[in-house]
Amino acid sequence: MQANLLISFQQIGDMFKNLWESSGLVASDWRNYVMIAVSFVLMYLAIVKKFEPLLLLPIAFGMFIINIPGAKDVVWGTTDAEGHFVGDRGLLGYLYFGVEKVIYPPLIFLGIGAMTDFGPLIANPKSMLIGAAAQLGVFITFAGAILLGFDAAAAASIGIIGGADGPTAIYLTQALSKFTNEDLLSTIAIAAYSYMALIPIIQKPLMKLCTTKKERAIKMKQLREVSKIEKIIFPLLVTLIVGLLLPDAIPLLGMLMLGNLMKESGVVDRLSSQAQNGLMNTITIFLGLSVGCKALGTNFLQLQTLYIIMLGLVAFCFGTIGGLLMAKLMNKLSGGKINPLIGSAGVSAVPMAARISEDVGRESDPSNHLLMHAMGPNVAGVIGSAVAAGFLLACFGG
Repeated sequence: MQANLLISFQQIGDMFKNLWESSGLVASDWRNYVMIAVSFVLMYLAIVKKFEPLLLLPIAFGMFIINIPGAKDVVWGTTDAEGHFVGDRGLLGYLYFGVEKVIYPPLIFLGIGAMTDFGPLIANPKSMLIGAAAQLGVFITFAGAILLGFDAAAAASIGIIGGADGPTAIYLTQALSKFTNEDLLSTIAIAAYSYMALIPIIQKPLMKLCTTKKERAIKMKQLREVSKIEKIIFPLLVTLIVGLLLPDAIPLLGMLMLGNLMKESGVVDRLSSQAQNGLMNTITIFLGLSVGCKALGTNFLQLQTLYIIMLGLVAFCFGTIGGLLMAKLMNKLSGGKINPLIGSAGVSAVPMAARISEDVGRESDPSNHLLMHAMGPNVAGVIGSAVAAGFLLACFGG
Protein backbone atom coordinates (compact mmCIF):
# COMPACT_ATOMS: atom_id res chain seq x y z
CA MET A 1 0.00 0.00 0.00
CA GLN A 2 2.77 2.39 1.01
CA ALA A 3 4.82 1.45 -2.09
CA ASN A 4 1.83 2.08 -4.36
CA LEU A 5 1.32 5.45 -2.69
CA LEU A 6 4.97 6.37 -3.29
CA ILE A 7 4.66 5.35 -6.95
CA SER A 8 1.58 7.54 -7.28
CA PHE A 9 3.39 10.52 -5.77
CA GLN A 10 6.33 9.89 -8.11
CA GLN A 11 4.00 9.77 -11.13
CA ILE A 12 2.35 13.01 -10.08
CA GLY A 13 5.78 14.61 -9.65
CA ASP A 14 6.86 13.42 -13.11
CA MET A 15 3.63 14.77 -14.55
CA PHE A 16 4.25 18.25 -13.15
CA LYS A 17 7.90 18.09 -14.21
CA ASN A 18 6.92 17.19 -17.77
CA LEU A 19 4.29 19.91 -17.75
CA TRP A 20 6.87 22.47 -16.65
CA GLU A 21 9.48 21.34 -19.17
CA SER A 22 6.96 21.48 -22.03
CA SER A 23 5.89 25.03 -21.16
CA GLY A 24 7.22 28.03 -23.00
CA LEU A 25 8.68 29.46 -19.80
CA VAL A 26 11.56 26.97 -19.95
CA ALA A 27 12.37 27.54 -23.63
CA SER A 28 11.95 31.33 -23.60
CA ASP A 29 14.46 33.68 -25.23
CA TRP A 30 14.53 37.47 -24.70
CA ARG A 31 14.35 37.99 -28.45
CA ASN A 32 10.94 36.33 -28.52
CA TYR A 33 9.61 38.91 -26.10
CA VAL A 34 11.08 41.77 -28.15
CA MET A 35 9.27 40.48 -31.24
CA ILE A 36 6.03 40.12 -29.28
CA ALA A 37 6.40 43.80 -28.35
CA VAL A 38 7.03 44.66 -32.03
CA SER A 39 3.91 42.71 -33.01
CA PHE A 40 1.89 44.81 -30.55
CA VAL A 41 3.22 47.98 -32.18
CA LEU A 42 2.18 46.70 -35.63
CA MET A 43 -1.26 45.75 -34.30
CA TYR A 44 -1.58 49.27 -32.90
CA LEU A 45 -0.72 50.77 -36.30
CA ALA A 46 -3.23 48.48 -38.00
CA ILE A 47 -6.12 48.83 -35.53
CA VAL A 48 -5.78 52.36 -34.18
CA LYS A 49 -4.01 54.17 -37.01
CA LYS A 50 -5.58 51.98 -39.74
CA PHE A 51 -2.24 51.66 -41.59
CA GLU A 52 -2.68 48.88 -44.20
CA PRO A 53 -4.79 46.86 -41.69
CA LEU A 54 -5.83 44.13 -44.13
CA LEU A 55 -2.31 42.73 -44.23
CA LEU A 56 -0.55 44.39 -41.31
CA LEU A 57 -2.96 42.86 -38.77
CA PRO A 58 -2.54 39.18 -39.85
CA ILE A 59 1.22 39.70 -40.26
CA ALA A 60 1.43 41.14 -36.74
CA PHE A 61 -0.67 38.31 -35.27
CA GLY A 62 1.44 35.69 -37.05
CA MET A 63 4.54 37.34 -35.57
CA PHE A 64 2.86 37.34 -32.15
CA ILE A 65 1.93 33.66 -31.96
CA ILE A 66 5.16 32.30 -33.47
CA ASN A 67 7.17 34.15 -30.81
CA ILE A 68 5.19 32.83 -27.86
CA PRO A 69 7.89 30.59 -26.32
CA GLY A 70 7.18 26.93 -26.99
CA ALA A 71 4.49 27.59 -29.60
CA LYS A 72 6.67 27.30 -32.70
CA ASP A 73 6.77 23.50 -32.93
CA VAL A 74 2.99 23.34 -32.47
CA VAL A 75 1.72 26.04 -34.84
CA TRP A 76 4.59 25.90 -37.36
CA GLY A 77 6.20 22.47 -37.14
CA THR A 78 9.52 20.98 -36.12
CA THR A 79 12.49 22.26 -38.12
CA ASP A 80 16.22 21.71 -38.17
CA ALA A 81 18.87 24.40 -37.63
CA GLU A 82 18.51 25.55 -41.25
CA GLY A 83 14.74 25.91 -40.99
CA HIS A 84 13.81 22.80 -43.00
CA PHE A 85 10.88 20.75 -41.75
CA VAL A 86 11.97 17.46 -40.14
CA GLY A 87 8.52 16.25 -39.13
CA ASP A 88 4.89 17.11 -39.68
CA ARG A 89 4.11 20.74 -40.34
CA GLY A 90 1.78 22.62 -38.04
CA LEU A 91 -1.24 24.54 -39.30
CA LEU A 92 0.73 27.64 -40.23
CA GLY A 93 3.49 25.52 -41.71
CA TYR A 94 0.95 24.13 -44.17
CA LEU A 95 -0.42 27.59 -44.92
CA TYR A 96 3.16 28.71 -45.64
CA PHE A 97 3.27 26.23 -48.52
CA GLY A 98 1.49 28.87 -50.62
CA VAL A 99 4.33 31.32 -49.97
CA GLU A 100 7.04 28.68 -50.35
CA LYS A 101 5.77 27.78 -53.84
CA VAL A 102 4.97 31.46 -54.66
CA ILE A 103 1.24 30.74 -55.13
CA TYR A 104 -0.30 33.48 -52.98
CA PRO A 105 1.21 36.63 -54.59
CA PRO A 106 -0.09 35.88 -58.12
CA LEU A 107 -3.53 35.12 -56.67
CA ILE A 108 -3.44 38.47 -54.86
CA PHE A 109 -2.63 40.08 -58.22
CA LEU A 110 -5.66 38.33 -59.72
CA GLY A 111 -7.85 40.09 -57.15
CA ILE A 112 -6.06 43.42 -57.66
CA GLY A 113 -6.64 43.16 -61.40
CA ALA A 114 -10.34 42.54 -60.85
CA MET A 115 -10.55 45.70 -58.76
CA THR A 116 -8.43 47.95 -61.02
CA ASP A 117 -9.64 50.42 -63.61
CA PHE A 118 -6.93 50.96 -66.22
CA GLY A 119 -9.06 53.65 -67.87
CA PRO A 120 -6.95 56.62 -66.65
CA LEU A 121 -3.78 54.92 -67.93
CA ILE A 122 -5.36 54.11 -71.30
CA ALA A 123 -6.63 57.68 -71.59
CA ASN A 124 -3.14 59.03 -70.87
CA PRO A 125 -0.56 56.41 -71.93
CA LYS A 126 2.28 58.78 -71.07
CA SER A 127 1.54 57.90 -67.45
CA MET A 128 3.45 54.67 -68.09
CA LEU A 129 6.66 56.73 -68.18
CA ILE A 130 5.98 57.92 -64.64
CA GLY A 131 5.31 54.37 -63.45
CA ALA A 132 8.62 53.31 -65.01
CA ALA A 133 10.55 56.25 -63.50
CA ALA A 134 9.18 55.40 -60.05
CA GLN A 135 11.14 52.14 -60.21
CA LEU A 136 14.27 54.27 -59.70
CA GLY A 137 14.11 53.38 -56.02
CA VAL A 138 14.34 49.67 -56.84
CA PHE A 139 17.65 49.95 -58.68
CA ILE A 140 19.27 52.55 -56.42
CA THR A 141 18.45 50.36 -53.42
CA PHE A 142 19.78 47.30 -55.25
CA ALA A 143 23.11 49.11 -55.67
CA GLY A 144 23.08 50.20 -52.02
CA ALA A 145 22.46 46.64 -50.82
CA ILE A 146 25.40 45.39 -52.90
CA LEU A 147 27.63 48.03 -51.28
CA LEU A 148 26.50 46.85 -47.84
CA GLY A 149 27.67 43.32 -48.62
CA PHE A 150 24.47 41.53 -49.67
CA ASP A 151 24.76 39.10 -52.58
CA ALA A 152 23.00 39.93 -55.87
CA ALA A 153 19.88 37.83 -55.22
CA ALA A 154 19.42 39.29 -51.74
CA ALA A 155 20.06 42.82 -53.03
CA ALA A 156 17.42 42.35 -55.74
CA SER A 157 14.93 41.17 -53.11
CA ILE A 158 15.65 44.21 -50.93
CA GLY A 159 15.50 46.58 -53.90
CA ILE A 160 11.98 45.53 -54.90
CA ILE A 161 10.70 47.12 -51.68
CA GLY A 162 10.92 50.35 -53.70
CA GLY A 163 8.15 49.08 -55.95
CA ALA A 164 5.75 49.76 -53.03
CA ASP A 165 3.96 46.50 -53.72
CA GLY A 166 3.89 43.90 -50.94
CA PRO A 167 2.87 40.84 -53.00
CA THR A 168 5.58 41.62 -55.57
CA ALA A 169 8.20 41.91 -52.82
CA ILE A 170 7.12 38.56 -51.35
CA TYR A 171 7.03 36.91 -54.78
CA LEU A 172 10.53 38.00 -55.80
CA THR A 173 12.09 37.35 -52.40
CA GLN A 174 10.75 33.80 -52.25
CA ALA A 175 11.55 33.09 -55.91
CA LEU A 176 15.18 34.18 -55.34
CA SER A 177 15.51 32.52 -51.91
CA LYS A 178 17.22 29.44 -53.35
CA PHE A 179 19.95 31.64 -54.84
CA THR A 180 20.93 33.29 -51.56
CA ASN A 181 21.90 32.09 -48.11
CA GLU A 182 19.85 34.84 -46.47
CA ASP A 183 16.33 34.25 -45.10
CA LEU A 184 14.93 37.71 -45.79
CA LEU A 185 11.25 37.06 -46.42
CA SER A 186 9.75 38.27 -43.15
CA THR A 187 12.00 41.33 -42.91
CA ILE A 188 11.32 42.44 -46.48
CA ALA A 189 7.59 41.82 -46.24
CA ILE A 190 7.25 43.69 -42.94
CA ALA A 191 9.39 46.57 -44.26
CA ALA A 192 7.37 46.75 -47.49
CA TYR A 193 3.96 46.80 -45.81
CA SER A 194 5.09 49.11 -43.00
CA TYR A 195 6.40 51.69 -45.46
CA MET A 196 3.29 51.35 -47.61
CA ALA A 197 1.30 52.19 -44.50
CA LEU A 198 3.52 55.22 -43.89
CA ILE A 199 3.24 56.58 -47.45
CA PRO A 200 1.43 59.78 -46.35
CA ILE A 201 4.25 60.56 -43.90
CA ILE A 202 7.04 59.68 -46.35
CA GLN A 203 5.68 61.20 -49.54
CA LYS A 204 4.23 64.57 -48.57
CA PRO A 205 7.54 66.22 -47.53
CA LEU A 206 9.24 64.90 -50.68
CA MET A 207 6.41 66.16 -52.89
CA LYS A 208 6.70 69.65 -51.46
CA LEU A 209 10.49 69.56 -51.66
CA CYS A 210 10.54 68.57 -55.34
CA THR A 211 7.78 70.89 -56.59
CA THR A 212 6.99 74.58 -56.44
CA LYS A 213 3.71 76.04 -55.17
CA LYS A 214 2.93 77.17 -58.72
CA GLU A 215 3.46 73.62 -60.05
CA ARG A 216 1.29 72.13 -57.32
CA ALA A 217 -1.58 74.43 -58.32
CA ILE A 218 -1.61 73.36 -62.00
CA LYS A 219 -5.03 72.16 -63.12
CA MET A 220 -5.05 69.35 -65.65
CA LYS A 221 -7.46 68.85 -68.52
CA GLN A 222 -10.19 66.27 -67.96
CA LEU A 223 -9.29 62.81 -69.27
CA ARG A 224 -11.11 61.48 -72.30
CA GLU A 225 -13.65 58.70 -71.94
CA VAL A 226 -12.22 55.25 -72.65
CA SER A 227 -14.28 52.76 -74.64
CA LYS A 228 -15.07 49.23 -73.49
CA ILE A 229 -13.19 47.68 -76.42
CA GLU A 230 -10.04 49.59 -75.38
CA LYS A 231 -10.35 48.25 -71.85
CA ILE A 232 -10.68 44.69 -73.14
CA ILE A 233 -7.76 44.94 -75.57
CA PHE A 234 -5.43 46.58 -73.03
CA PRO A 235 -4.83 43.57 -70.69
CA LEU A 236 -4.33 41.26 -73.67
CA LEU A 237 -1.89 43.63 -75.38
CA VAL A 238 0.15 44.31 -72.24
CA THR A 239 0.38 40.61 -71.41
CA LEU A 240 1.51 39.75 -74.94
CA ILE A 241 4.15 42.49 -75.19
CA VAL A 242 5.61 41.99 -71.70
CA GLY A 243 5.40 38.20 -72.05
CA LEU A 244 7.42 38.25 -75.27
CA LEU A 245 10.07 40.54 -73.81
CA LEU A 246 10.16 39.32 -70.21
CA PRO A 247 8.48 35.92 -69.59
CA ASP A 248 9.55 35.96 -65.91
CA ALA A 249 7.02 38.75 -65.27
CA ILE A 250 4.05 36.70 -66.50
CA PRO A 251 3.08 34.92 -63.22
CA LEU A 252 2.33 38.30 -61.63
CA LEU A 253 1.40 40.39 -64.65
CA GLY A 254 -0.63 37.62 -66.28
CA MET A 255 -2.79 37.16 -63.19
CA LEU A 256 -3.20 40.94 -62.86
CA MET A 257 -4.42 41.20 -66.44
CA LEU A 258 -6.66 38.11 -66.17
CA GLY A 259 -8.43 39.68 -63.20
CA ASN A 260 -8.83 42.92 -65.14
CA LEU A 261 -10.11 41.13 -68.25
CA MET A 262 -12.74 39.33 -66.16
CA LYS A 263 -13.85 42.70 -64.79
CA GLU A 264 -13.93 44.59 -68.09
CA SER A 265 -15.45 41.81 -70.23
CA GLY A 266 -18.67 41.96 -68.23
CA VAL A 267 -19.51 38.32 -68.95
CA VAL A 268 -18.06 36.66 -65.83
CA ASP A 269 -19.33 38.91 -63.04
CA ARG A 270 -19.48 35.98 -60.60
CA LEU A 271 -15.81 35.14 -61.19
CA SER A 272 -14.78 38.78 -61.00
CA SER A 273 -16.72 39.25 -57.76
CA GLN A 274 -15.15 36.13 -56.25
CA ALA A 275 -11.64 37.28 -57.22
CA GLN A 276 -12.27 40.70 -55.68
CA ASN A 277 -13.88 39.48 -52.48
CA GLY A 278 -13.85 35.85 -51.29
CA LEU A 279 -10.59 34.72 -52.91
CA MET A 280 -8.76 37.99 -52.25
CA ASN A 281 -9.76 38.06 -48.58
CA THR A 282 -8.89 34.41 -47.98
CA ILE A 283 -5.47 34.64 -49.61
CA THR A 284 -4.75 37.89 -47.76
CA ILE A 285 -5.31 36.15 -44.41
CA PHE A 286 -3.17 33.15 -45.39
CA LEU A 287 -0.39 35.33 -46.80
CA GLY A 288 -0.26 37.67 -43.82
CA LEU A 289 -0.19 34.88 -41.23
CA SER A 290 2.42 32.90 -43.18
CA VAL A 291 4.77 35.86 -43.56
CA GLY A 292 4.35 36.95 -39.94
CA CYS A 293 5.24 33.46 -38.74
CA LYS A 294 8.66 33.77 -40.37
CA ALA A 295 9.53 36.66 -38.04
CA LEU A 296 10.94 34.50 -35.25
CA GLY A 297 12.93 36.61 -32.81
CA THR A 298 16.05 34.44 -32.90
CA ASN A 299 16.26 34.90 -36.67
CA PHE A 300 14.76 38.36 -37.11
CA LEU A 301 16.78 40.41 -34.61
CA GLN A 302 20.03 40.73 -36.55
CA LEU A 303 22.10 43.62 -37.91
CA GLN A 304 20.98 42.85 -41.46
CA THR A 305 17.38 43.55 -40.41
CA LEU A 306 18.37 47.13 -39.57
CA TYR A 307 20.11 47.44 -42.95
CA ILE A 308 16.99 46.21 -44.76
CA ILE A 309 14.71 48.61 -42.86
CA MET A 310 17.05 51.49 -43.76
CA LEU A 311 17.32 50.43 -47.41
CA GLY A 312 13.56 50.06 -47.62
CA LEU A 313 13.14 53.70 -46.63
CA VAL A 314 15.71 54.71 -49.25
CA ALA A 315 13.80 52.67 -51.84
CA PHE A 316 10.47 54.38 -51.09
CA CYS A 317 12.02 57.85 -51.10
CA PHE A 318 13.82 57.43 -54.41
CA GLY A 319 10.79 55.74 -55.97
CA THR A 320 8.73 58.82 -55.10
CA ILE A 321 11.46 61.20 -56.28
CA GLY A 322 11.88 59.30 -59.57
CA GLY A 323 8.18 59.65 -60.36
CA LEU A 324 8.14 63.34 -59.39
CA LEU A 325 11.16 64.16 -61.55
CA MET A 326 9.65 62.41 -64.56
CA ALA A 327 6.38 64.30 -64.08
CA LYS A 328 8.30 67.59 -63.81
CA LEU A 329 10.07 66.81 -67.08
CA MET A 330 6.76 65.96 -68.75
CA ASN A 331 5.33 69.21 -67.42
CA LYS A 332 8.15 71.19 -69.06
CA LEU A 333 7.78 69.35 -72.37
CA SER A 334 4.00 69.84 -72.36
CA GLY A 335 4.23 73.58 -71.76
CA GLY A 336 3.01 73.43 -68.16
CA LYS A 337 -0.03 71.19 -68.65
CA ILE A 338 0.95 68.38 -66.25
CA ASN A 339 0.91 68.77 -62.48
CA PRO A 340 4.15 67.16 -61.19
CA LEU A 341 2.34 65.96 -58.05
CA ILE A 342 0.91 63.03 -59.99
CA GLY A 343 4.47 61.72 -60.27
CA SER A 344 4.50 60.58 -56.64
CA ALA A 345 1.65 58.19 -57.51
CA GLY A 346 4.03 56.26 -59.78
CA VAL A 347 4.74 53.90 -56.89
CA SER A 348 2.24 51.07 -56.97
CA ALA A 349 0.50 51.58 -53.62
CA VAL A 350 -3.01 51.72 -55.11
CA PRO A 351 -4.99 53.89 -54.47
CA MET A 352 -3.29 55.46 -51.46
CA ALA A 353 -0.50 57.15 -53.45
CA ALA A 354 -3.03 58.69 -55.86
CA ARG A 355 -5.02 60.04 -52.93
CA ILE A 356 -1.90 61.69 -51.53
CA SER A 357 -1.42 63.48 -54.88
CA GLU A 358 -5.01 64.69 -54.63
CA ASP A 359 -4.58 65.84 -51.02
CA VAL A 360 -1.37 67.82 -51.62
CA GLY A 361 -2.85 69.38 -54.77
CA ARG A 362 -5.92 70.54 -52.89
CA GLU A 363 -3.73 72.08 -50.18
CA SER A 364 -2.49 74.49 -52.87
CA ASP A 365 -5.88 74.96 -54.52
CA PRO A 366 -9.02 73.46 -52.94
CA SER A 367 -10.72 73.38 -56.36
CA ASN A 368 -7.93 71.30 -57.93
CA HIS A 369 -8.78 67.62 -58.40
CA LEU A 370 -5.90 65.33 -59.40
CA LEU A 371 -7.19 61.92 -58.29
CA MET A 372 -8.14 60.51 -61.71
CA HIS A 373 -4.97 61.95 -63.30
CA ALA A 374 -2.88 60.37 -60.53
CA MET A 375 -4.59 56.98 -60.97
CA GLY A 376 -2.90 56.60 -64.38
CA PRO A 377 0.65 56.64 -62.95
CA ASN A 378 -0.59 54.66 -59.93
CA VAL A 379 -1.81 51.65 -61.91
CA ALA A 380 1.22 52.06 -64.21
CA GLY A 381 3.31 51.58 -61.07
CA VAL A 382 1.62 48.22 -60.44
CA ILE A 383 2.63 47.10 -63.94
CA GLY A 384 6.08 48.65 -63.48
CA SER A 385 6.78 46.83 -60.22
CA ALA A 386 5.76 43.48 -61.76
CA VAL A 387 8.02 44.14 -64.76
CA ALA A 388 10.90 45.19 -62.46
CA ALA A 389 10.46 41.96 -60.47
CA GLY A 390 10.47 39.92 -63.69
CA PHE A 391 13.62 41.71 -64.84
CA LEU A 392 15.45 41.05 -61.57
CA LEU A 393 14.29 37.43 -61.54
CA ALA A 394 15.54 36.97 -65.12
CA CYS A 395 18.91 38.50 -64.19
CA PHE A 396 19.56 36.76 -60.87
CA GLY A 397 17.23 33.76 -60.82
CA GLY A 398 19.33 31.37 -62.84
